[in-house]
Amino acid sequence: MRRDMALRRLAEAERRFGLYVYRKADLSAVLGEGGNPLTRTLTSLCAAGIMERAVRGVYVFSYARSIGDGTLDAIVQCLRPTSISWESLESVLSKWGVISQIPIGRVTYMTTGREGEFDTRFGVIDLTHSSLPASRIVPNLVMRGDGRLPMASKMFAYENLKATGRNLHLVDMEELEWDYDED
Repeated sequence: MRRDMALRRLAEAERRFGLYVYRKADLSAVLGEGGNPLTRTLTSLCAAGIMERAVRGVYVFSYARSIGDGTLDAIVQCLRPTSISWESLESVLSKWGVISQIPIGRVTYMTTGREGEFDTRFGVIDLTHSSLPASRIVPNLVMRGDGRLPMASKMFAYENLKATGRNLHLVDMEELEWDYDED
């Protein structure tokens, strides 16, 4: 496929559907190609800087206007499409003011899928596995209306941190327990 046609299709997919982070199979649907032709087109688009390989099997449309705070969330959704994933642990506890350190260039997530760490141009994705059932996870998530992954409630993020046994020394217990005083 010619680059100009691919660029138009990618821009249209972002404009109409908000799509700018793709698995290779998703690109097949957008570009209308598969197999070797898709591989050649993707190689050409990456070489031209139109697409960028974020991590193995996940690509970002470089000219997307949507690139920003939600890009790592979109990459996680592509990495673990059949799993429940949510922002949690140190990233969320920092947002809730329970830990004073602000993670820079790293976002911590829990997932029912495989754990792993992925270094991207957009930041480091830290995925930690959770074996909790959906019935325990979903009620403890705070949904965000901007298409991003949900984040853990304050107490659920703390429970996630305790379950992993990491960085508990960073928690300001007074700030964490403040919610209990309001009940």
